[in-house]
Amino acid sequence: MQIIELLTPAYEAAWLPWAVQYFFLAGIATGAALLAAVCTFAPACSQRRQLLPTALFTLAVAVIAAPVSLLADLHQPARFWHFYAHFTPWSWMSLGALLLPAFVGLSVAFIAAWWLGKTGWMRLLAPLLILSALSITTYTGAEVMAVRSRPLWHTLWVPINLALTGWLATVGAMFVLQRFLPTHLRPDALALQTLRALGLGLAGMLVFAAVSWVLVGLVGHSPSFEAAVRLWQRFPVWRWGMVLSALGGVVVLAALLRGRQRLQAKGFTLVLGLLLMGSAWAFRWALFMSVQGVPKFGAGLYLYHMPLGSDGLLGMLGVAGLVVALVALVSWALELFPTRSQPAQAA
Repeated sequence: MQIIELLTPAYEAAWLPWAVQYFFLAGIATGAALLAAVCTFAPACSQRRQLLPTALFTLAVAVIAAPVSLLADLHQPARFWHFYAHFTPWSWMSLGALLLPAFVGLSVAFIAAWWLGKTGWMRLLAPLLILSALSITTYTGAEVMAVRSRPLWHTLWVPINLALTGWLATVGAMFVLQRFLPTHLRPDALALQTLRALGLGLAGMLVFAAVSWVLVGLVGHSPSFEAAVRLWQRFPVWRWGMVLSALGGVVVLAALLRGRQRLQAKGFTLVLGLLLMGSAWAFRWALFMSVQGVPKFGAGLYLYHMPLGSDGLLGMLGVAGLVVALVALVSWALELFPTRSQPAQAA
């Protein structure tokens, strides 16, 4: 009998918590851009048109904060220049260096057109903004899916879930941020119900995606499902994480269903919005930080211990502070410099 011992060295985390913030904010930004572009073509007095200011407010905050998180995750801002000096079109990260600035530029132009009351410009920019938002959704999902060495990442379900959870976080962010808008720009009760219905539809699509992933895995056509089963069987920490994720999904779905009667209750939209955003953020934390704890070779887990410095807790607090500052700045600007667009009368 021969005994072969395999020693696997412990590696530093390739994706830092900065990446969690980036993919979270990028998901919110793309969802807000898609909704804002669609709302531009809605009738002037419709509930969807009333959601336009909130969607643009959310877009303005997320589209500025997301690239900051990305530059921080690259460890040194100058590294971003390498994507242009040494362009590699077969790399999704290199393609993202072109797609992301285009998305930010189109978003800023679209917001400026709304602020100036140029509805015609908005409708010209809307199709380009939709295509750009979808390109960011594709690039961020494919960037993770492209890692063949990790079955939990190398699956089509990853970009699908990243997109759906990101757009669900957009709904949550809009529930939270609408209260910081000037009174005349806030959506009414019917518009908030429309937003809730959108969130319920996205949650239903997530449930369908999860069930499909399980069914495909049960027939033996999903290496990611097989990897998840091994984690469930061997490691209690993952077992508890999966159970809590399932319970969190039930809570989110129940809160959205409950919102039909409770949406006007004081503080309910705040709690609902934070719950939607929190679930999307937790999914990304598990996807990036926890999955990296699974060794590519060998047995066991590398449990991640978050540092307190800029690569960990301090960096996360910094992004949170940036978001708060942007919310305050945009809210102040809307009060000081009123837009030329009217929330329900502009044509």
